[in-house]
Formats: sequence, C-alpha cells, structure tokens
Amino acid sequence: MLPSALEASENLFIRRWGEMGASWGISRTMAEIHALLYLSSEPLCTDDVMERLEVSRGNASMNLRQLVNWGLIQRIHRRGDRKEYFDAERDVWGMFDTITRERRRREVEPIVETIERCQAMIEKEKANLKSPAKEQAEVYLQRFRAMLEFFESMNSMFNLLMRTGPEGLKKITGLLRKTMK
Repeated sequence: MLPSALEASENLFIRRWGEMGASWGISRTMAEIHALLYLSSEPLCTDDVMERLEVSRGNASMNLRQLVNWGLIQRIHRRGDRKEYFDAERDVWGMFDTITRERRRREVEPIVETIERCQAMIEKEKANLKSPAKEQAEVYLQRFRAMLEFFESMNSMFNLLMRTGPEGLKKITGLLRKTMK
C-alpha cells in the first residue's frame, strides 16, 4: 500500500469510528481518539493525539481520561520521559467485552432500576386506585414487565455470549445461520 492509501484508510476509519461512537452516545472525539490509538503501532502522547486529530489539550486530556476509565486504553510511562503515553486494547473480543460491560452499566442498569422503581410505586398504590386508573395501572405494570423481561433476556444472551469467547461466537453464528435458512 502507498503511504497515501494508508493515510486515507486511517482517516476514513477514524472518521467512521467517531460517527459510530457519536450515535452510541459517546463523544465523537473520544471515539476518534480510541480509533487512532487502536490503529497506532506504538503508544501516543497527548501532544501526538492533539496534533493528529487537531483537538485542544483540554479536549484530548478529558477524552483520554474517559477512555482510561472505560478500560479501553491504558497509560504507559516511559523511563526518563515526563509525558504520559496511551495505548489501546488491540484484542477485538476484549474491546467488545469492555464496551458491552460499560454500556450496560451506564445505560441498561439505570433504566432497569427505574422500571423496577416505577413498578414498586404502582404496586404500592394499586389497591387504593379506582377505575379507570386501576386499569391504567395494570397496563403500565404489563408494559414494565414486558420491558424487564426483554432486558433480562438480552442480559442473559450477552452473558452467555461473553462466556463462550470468540470461538464460541463463531459456533453460535454458524448454528444460527443454519437455522435461519
């Protein structure tokens, strides 16, 4: 590949990863930094990230800190160098596991807790309600139960998937393909 093709493919991947990250609810810059570090053959310092992505020091630092908190990158210290360097998780399975766990913790668990609280609020007052509020309360409870059942099923599926590992995923995918024909 020509250097220009490498650069073009790097730019395209970083841009698309940033767009995908933004649609997942994380900052575009955070996703772009992750993509840059994922592709980089060696750890990069904050200055490298700033220069390559044309972002401010504050923006780079804040997003690097978030990526470290997510567990997607780690800090690297070089003897004799005061700068901090950062390196990304390269194992796709490990990266997927980290992102899935973090998204579940940040997004799914809070909504499940909210639904459970809503159910408890209605259950507590349901006996005192008169029609049509009593019927409406039952509709809400049915909908909350359906949503919780869905989240529980998805959670079980993700847990099973993560336990199977990459080889198990290939087998599951093969079985699903056969059943879908």
